[in-house]
Amino acid sequence: MNRRNFIIKVSLAVTGFSLIVLTPSFAQNEITIGDDMDIDWKSITDEQWKERLTTEQYYILRESGTERPGSSSLNKEYSEGVYHCAGCDTALFLSETKYYSGTGWPSFYDFIPGSLGTKPDNSFFMRRTEYHCSTCLGHQGHVFADGPQPTGLRYCNNGDGLVFKPMV
Repeated sequence: MNRRNFIIKVSLAVTGFSLIVLTPSFAQNEITIGDDMDIDWKSITDEQWKERLTTEQYYILRESGTERPGSSSLNKEYSEGVYHCAGCDTALFLSETKYYSGTGWPSFYDFIPGSLGTKPDNSFFMRRTEYHCSTCLGHQGHVFADGPQPTGLRYCNNGDGLVFKPMV
């Protein structure tokens, strides 16, 4: 196990322990997928997604859209908490990994292990890496190699693809 993975696992273990001790409702409801754990997310129809999501969320998560830069209220959100997928409530990012990138979209230098998947995106005559929620496959954004240490990565996320849940 490399140093980065060790630090992430220890941080998550310590965070999880402190959440259980200090805020039991947060530990039970915020770090899990939520009340819909028994849903087969990958078999939900487009009509079901349209009923579940706002127009903006559907455009981002199901059509791989991109919101206007600077349009998300999450750009200025720096409270302690967890960022979840707006489609299925899977926890994707811890607030401690969020940083100001100046791009106009919420940006993170790391994600919660196992929460994201990636695929190549060659649209718009560019070669990029798209990432998506590993539970519902909802498009979140693109990852770039111009972020801060310790990872050097920038997960550039659509705010409409996320729901922020503050630690209480």
